[in-house]
Amino acid sequence: MRVATLGYQTWGHRTLQALLASRHEVVLAVTHPKSEHAYERMWADSVADLAAEHEVPVHISNKPDADFKAALADADPDIIIANNWRTWLPKDVFDRPRYGTLNIHDSLLPKYTGFSPLIWALINGESEVGLTAHLMDEELDAGAIVLQRTTPVGAKDTVTDLFHRTVDMIGPITLDALDLIESGRTDWTPQDRSQATFFHKRAAEDSRIDWTWPAEVLERLVRAQSDPYPNAFTTFKGQRVRVLESSVSKGYYGGTPGRVFIHEGDGMVIVAGPDAWSGRNHGLSIERVRLDDGTEMTGKEFFPHGGGYLGV
Repeated sequence: MRVATLGYQTWGHRTLQALLASRHEVVLAVTHPKSEHAYERMWADSVADLAAEHEVPVHISNKPDADFKAALADADPDIIIANNWRTWLPKDVFDRPRYGTLNIHDSLLPKYTGFSPLIWALINGESEVGLTAHLMDEELDAGAIVLQRTTPVGAKDTVTDLFHRTVDMIGPITLDALDLIESGRTDWTPQDRSQATFFHKRAAEDSRIDWTWPAEVLERLVRAQSDPYPNAFTTFKGQRVRVLESSVSKGYYGGTPGRVFIHEGDGMVIVAGPDAWSGRNHGLSIERVRLDDGTEMTGKEFFPHGGGYLGV
């Protein structure tokens, strides 16, 4: 088939890479301009550079304006494949090709519609994550499902681990979904929108540790903000402290959320939870930190004794 791609960063790059190595003809690659947003500077393999290397026409745009639509009309694809396209598409774009537009989304839709699904899924303690290949319609990430693939979430997995596993699934799910569409099948699975969850784009504030959250959730937040993602952070005596490693404390500790309390091994336990006053909660043991100057220390080294509060 004649394929046009709408893609950005490593997700779009992997999609285009798979298509270029397939029997399909890539007739256009549309991508966004480079961004200085923290989440767009990482995993930033260039779709434009890859397309140019293979002499595929490239169009750079943030939105489907007149020039975008003209480039698409000139390319005349049978299908559009989108992955990590970050702005709304009108019906006259996604419905223009004979087979419409196939979107590759890195969640198990209808859960985790929107942005940063792997991060939110890990924070929420999901047992598996994956990819969904679905046909686009007027509602964001809501179209009928062509194919889904899953991978389990381990107890110590970081979002970086999940990124690498799911990004390796992009090529196979894209080509397998194309084969199903080209075969003439139309018996796709409608999404149950009553089960949909929609998450916003992450910003710096979303990495700030809220000590009223349960320690189990905070431990997952730390793993969901592993390098190269902006790390989970707190403040201590006016200094920003990035938390690189943590665990749920062995003991139960009570008091005020954010209190620097007691050592466990090489970690310092911080009182946490919405009912920390009860004394029935585990705390979060901070085991490794990084300061703004790049210095890394164990929790015990950074907090030589208990006392004081985090977040102030």
